[in-house]
Amino acid sequence: MSVALVFPGQGAQSVGMGRDLAEHVPAARAVFDLVDASLAGDARPLSSLCFDGPESELTLTANTQPAILAVSVACLRALQAAVPSLTPAFYAGHSLGEYSALVASGALRLDDAARLLRLRGRAMQDAVAPGVGAMSAIVMLDLPTVRALCDEAMSALPGLVVQPANDNAPGQVVVAGHAEAVARVNALADARRGRAMPLKVSAPFHCALMEPAAARLEDALRTITLSAPSTPIVANVDAAATSDEARVRSLLVRQVAGLVRWRESVEAMVAAGVTTFVEVGPGRVLSGLIKRIHKGARTLSVSDRASLEETAAALSAGRATEVSDV
Repeated sequence: MSVALVFPGQGAQSVGMGRDLAEHVPAARAVFDLVDASLAGDARPLSSLCFDGPESELTLTANTQPAILAVSVACLRALQAAVPSLTPAFYAGHSLGEYSALVASGALRLDDAARLLRLRGRAMQDAVAPGVGAMSAIVMLDLPTVRALCDEAMSALPGLVVQPANDNAPGQVVVAGHAEAVARVNALADARRGRAMPLKVSAPFHCALMEPAAARLEDALRTITLSAPSTPIVANVDAAATSDEARVRSLLVRQVAGLVRWRESVEAMVAAGVTTFVEVGPGRVLSGLIKRIHKGARTLSVSDRASLEETAAALSAGRATEVSDV
């Protein structure tokens, strides 16, 4: 059984996440304590925001990004304590989840990751004024088709940007850019028997409008020590495995304004022999995407004590039965 651990990105958050593990697993509680200390300038501890909300504050990008990191790493530490023999073949994360993957691999310290994601969240929010940008999920159309629709929209609207932002699964591509250009892609998609689903987001992530945020992150990364990952990371930007520290640094910068190639990342891990994916962190969004990408994949998850116990039992037994049909 070849296992990959995968970590969720923005959109997986919910009030109450992480509380169960923090209250009952010391290794998980230690993660929240460290992240709270790392962001000591906050008006209230980040763990309190995860456990008690309000949702309006938790969903602010500058809070959501370190919050999902904290919960994901807490779930990871709980899993490692329950299954000490677990040796993944790969780590991967969706967008900000790549930071959780880097912490898991030992390439990035948790406190540094929390501070980087707080800065990354603020920089992405600041890059585009409210109302200027938008994102939509385009379903029932593939990436080449959606890319062509974006090109068509930009030809009709000179000076405006709209690009594929996430290639999540077959028939699910998210676009991002100027609101008017995204609306044009929505209309084009609907006319081609696709379906456009506008997303409630605070900024148009993973497109060229995020270049100012990428520059800010690049400056911040110069002050951070990165180590070579102990286990290969399959990166969003190129869907390829890497254990090279210098390359990781470059990929994190490129990721901010680049396409999240999640479909290809999963396909690459399956091609390398992975049969079981464990989603580590809040929600089960990635498990659903993985099953759409590769129907034969086995999925497990860790988000609370119940899912931890089921997943630990399956892994310890050397098998990987699904804990849910997401």
